Amino acid sequence: MNSGDKLGGLKSNFYQTKSGHILLSDEEIKHVMFALCDPDRRKQGRQHTPVVNPGNSTEKLIGKVFESCVFKTATSAVLGYGLGGAMGLFFASIGPSNVVATDGKSLGVRQVFREMKASTLNSAKNFALVGSLFTSVECTIESYRAKTDWKNGTFAGGITGGLIGIRGA
Repeated sequence: MNSGDKLGGLKSNFYQTKSGHILLSDEEIKHVMFALCDPDRRKQGRQHTPVVNPGNSTEKLIGKVFESCVFKTATSAVLGYGLGGAMGLFFASIGPSNVVATDGKSLGVRQVFREMKASTLNSAKNFALVGSLFTSVECTIESYRAKTDWKNGTFAGGITGGLIGIRGA
Protein backbone atom coordinates (compact mmCIF):
# COMPACT_ATOMS: atom_id res chain seq x y z
CA MET A 1 0.00 0.00 0.00
CA ASN A 2 1.67 3.25 -1.07
CA SER A 3 1.04 6.71 0.35
CA GLY A 4 -1.46 7.53 -2.43
CA ASP A 5 -3.60 4.57 -1.33
CA LYS A 6 -3.32 5.62 2.31
CA LEU A 7 -4.50 9.14 1.44
CA GLY A 8 -7.24 7.83 -0.85
CA GLY A 9 -9.55 7.11 2.06
CA LEU A 10 -9.25 10.68 3.29
CA LYS A 11 -10.16 12.38 0.02
CA SER A 12 -13.87 12.12 0.66
CA ASN A 13 -13.46 13.54 4.20
CA PHE A 14 -11.78 16.80 3.13
CA TYR A 15 -13.77 19.92 3.70
CA GLN A 16 -12.78 22.70 1.31
CA THR A 17 -13.58 26.33 2.10
CA LYS A 18 -14.59 28.95 -0.46
CA SER A 19 -11.01 30.26 -0.57
CA GLY A 20 -9.72 26.80 -1.50
CA HIS A 21 -8.23 25.87 1.88
CA ILE A 22 -8.74 22.37 3.20
CA LEU A 23 -9.74 21.89 6.81
CA LEU A 24 -8.60 18.74 8.59
CA SER A 25 -9.15 17.46 12.10
CA ASP A 26 -6.19 16.56 14.29
CA GLU A 27 -6.70 12.87 13.59
CA GLU A 28 -6.75 13.46 9.84
CA ILE A 29 -3.55 15.53 10.04
CA LYS A 30 -1.82 12.68 11.90
CA HIS A 31 -3.01 10.24 9.25
CA VAL A 32 -1.69 12.45 6.41
CA MET A 33 1.65 13.01 8.17
CA PHE A 34 2.09 9.29 8.70
CA ALA A 35 1.29 8.61 5.05
CA LEU A 36 3.86 11.18 3.90
CA CYS A 37 6.53 10.21 6.44
CA ASP A 38 6.06 6.47 6.29
CA PRO A 39 9.36 4.79 7.25
CA ASP A 40 8.67 1.88 4.86
CA ARG A 41 8.27 4.31 1.97
CA ARG A 42 11.54 6.08 2.83
CA LYS A 43 13.37 2.75 2.84
CA GLN A 44 12.09 2.01 -0.67
CA GLY A 45 13.49 5.31 -1.94
CA ARG A 46 17.00 4.62 -0.70
CA GLN A 47 19.43 3.28 -3.21
CA HIS A 48 22.04 0.88 -2.02
CA THR A 49 25.45 1.47 -3.49
CA PRO A 50 27.24 -1.68 -4.53
CA VAL A 51 30.39 -2.66 -2.71
CA VAL A 52 33.35 -1.63 -4.80
CA ASN A 53 36.14 -4.11 -5.22
CA PRO A 54 39.20 -2.53 -3.59
CA GLY A 55 41.33 -3.66 -6.55
CA ASN A 56 44.75 -5.12 -6.71
CA SER A 57 47.88 -3.93 -4.92
CA THR A 58 48.94 -1.63 -7.76
CA GLU A 59 45.65 0.26 -7.65
CA LYS A 60 45.91 0.58 -3.88
CA LEU A 61 49.46 1.91 -4.17
CA ILE A 62 48.45 4.47 -6.80
CA GLY A 63 45.52 5.55 -4.62
CA LYS A 64 47.83 6.04 -1.63
CA VAL A 65 50.26 8.08 -3.72
CA PHE A 66 47.51 10.37 -5.03
CA GLU A 67 46.14 10.88 -1.51
CA SER A 68 49.53 11.58 0.07
CA CYS A 69 50.38 15.03 1.36
CA VAL A 70 53.64 15.11 -0.62
CA PHE A 71 51.85 14.50 -3.92
CA LYS A 72 49.14 17.06 -3.15
CA THR A 73 51.75 19.67 -2.17
CA ALA A 74 53.88 19.03 -5.27
CA THR A 75 50.83 19.19 -7.53
CA SER A 76 49.72 22.42 -5.92
CA ALA A 77 53.18 23.94 -6.38
CA VAL A 78 53.35 23.00 -10.06
CA LEU A 79 49.83 24.21 -10.82
CA GLY A 80 50.41 27.37 -8.77
CA TYR A 81 53.61 28.06 -10.68
CA GLY A 82 51.79 27.70 -13.99
CA LEU A 83 48.83 29.83 -12.96
CA GLY A 84 51.08 32.45 -11.37
CA GLY A 85 53.21 32.60 -14.50
CA ALA A 86 50.16 33.09 -16.70
CA MET A 87 48.76 35.81 -14.45
CA GLY A 88 52.16 37.45 -14.06
CA LEU A 89 52.59 37.57 -17.83
CA PHE A 90 49.13 39.03 -18.26
CA PHE A 91 49.63 41.72 -15.62
CA ALA A 92 53.13 42.54 -16.87
CA SER A 93 51.77 43.04 -20.38
CA ILE A 94 48.99 45.43 -19.34
CA GLY A 95 50.66 47.07 -16.38
CA PRO A 96 52.59 50.30 -16.51
CA SER A 97 56.22 49.69 -17.29
CA ASN A 98 59.17 51.94 -17.28
CA VAL A 99 59.53 52.96 -20.89
CA VAL A 100 62.36 55.33 -20.11
CA ALA A 101 65.68 54.01 -18.85
CA THR A 102 67.68 55.71 -16.12
CA ASP A 103 69.93 57.40 -18.69
CA GLY A 104 66.97 59.10 -20.41
CA LYS A 105 66.75 56.80 -23.43
CA SER A 106 63.72 54.70 -24.21
CA LEU A 107 63.89 51.01 -23.40
CA GLY A 108 64.41 48.48 -26.14
CA VAL A 109 62.29 45.44 -26.80
CA ARG A 110 64.81 43.15 -25.08
CA GLN A 111 64.80 45.21 -21.91
CA VAL A 112 60.99 45.32 -21.80
CA PHE A 113 60.85 41.53 -22.25
CA ARG A 114 63.44 41.05 -19.49
CA GLU A 115 61.28 43.08 -17.12
CA MET A 116 58.23 41.07 -18.14
CA LYS A 117 60.14 37.83 -17.59
CA ALA A 118 61.28 38.92 -14.13
CA SER A 119 57.73 39.95 -13.19
CA THR A 120 56.28 36.70 -14.55
CA LEU A 121 58.78 34.50 -12.72
CA ASN A 122 58.29 36.42 -9.47
CA SER A 123 54.52 35.96 -9.68
CA ALA A 124 54.90 32.27 -10.58
CA LYS A 125 57.19 31.63 -7.59
CA ASN A 126 54.84 33.42 -5.21
CA PHE A 127 51.80 31.47 -6.42
CA ALA A 128 53.72 28.20 -6.15
CA LEU A 129 54.84 29.06 -2.62
CA VAL A 130 51.39 30.08 -1.42
CA GLY A 131 49.70 27.08 -3.05
CA SER A 132 52.14 24.53 -1.68
CA LEU A 133 52.15 26.14 1.78
CA PHE A 134 48.35 26.14 1.94
CA THR A 135 48.08 22.56 0.70
CA SER A 136 50.70 21.21 3.08
CA VAL A 137 49.13 22.98 6.07
CA GLU A 138 45.65 21.81 5.09
CA CYS A 139 46.82 18.22 4.61
CA THR A 140 48.61 18.28 7.96
CA ILE A 141 45.49 19.59 9.71
CA GLU A 142 43.34 17.01 7.94
CA SER A 143 45.68 14.21 9.01
CA TYR A 144 45.75 15.46 12.60
CA ARG A 145 41.96 15.89 12.88
CA ALA A 146 41.18 12.71 10.90
CA LYS A 147 38.26 14.55 9.28
CA THR A 148 37.63 16.08 5.87
CA ASP A 149 35.40 19.12 6.22
CA TRP A 150 35.30 22.88 5.75
CA LYS A 151 37.23 23.60 8.93
CA ASN A 152 40.47 22.20 7.50
CA GLY A 153 40.60 24.75 4.69
CA THR A 154 39.55 27.57 6.98
CA PHE A 155 42.25 26.82 9.56
CA ALA A 156 44.83 26.28 6.81
CA GLY A 157 43.95 29.63 5.24
CA GLY A 158 44.38 31.40 8.57
CA ILE A 159 47.70 29.73 9.29
CA THR A 160 48.96 30.32 5.75
CA GLY A 161 47.96 33.97 5.91
CA GLY A 162 49.72 34.32 9.25
CA LEU A 163 52.89 32.74 7.89
CA ILE A 164 52.84 35.01 4.85
CA GLY A 165 52.31 37.99 7.15
CA ILE A 166 55.27 36.99 9.28
CA ARG A 167 57.37 36.65 6.13
CA GLY A 168 56.35 40.11 4.95
CA ALA A 169 57.04 41.79 8.29
